[in-house]
Amino acid sequence: MRQVLFFDSMITPRIITFVYWLLLLGVAFSGLGSMFFGFGGFSFSGLVRGLCIIGGGALGVRIWCELLIVLFKMNEALQDIRQRPRYGDS
Repeated sequence: MRQVLFFDSMITPRIITFVYWLLLLGVAFSGLGSMFFGFGGFSFSGLVRGLCIIGGGALGVRIWCELLIVLFKMNEALQDIRQRPRYGDS
């Protein structure tokens, strides 16, 4: 508990995973809604538009979440470097 209160441990990477799945679910519903309920019902152009929304949205959400995770991985690596003894220290 002390690690969380004094920011020695980050909880945001765990939250990012949950947010990723929520956003992915939102993208899927958005794409399906565009397929079946957009501009006058189901059509071939609606199908293509929905598939593009699902594919592009899933890719965009994945890239965004990975970039956020990379920031936290960099933080962990810098903390490890900071805790190593320096050359010449006893």
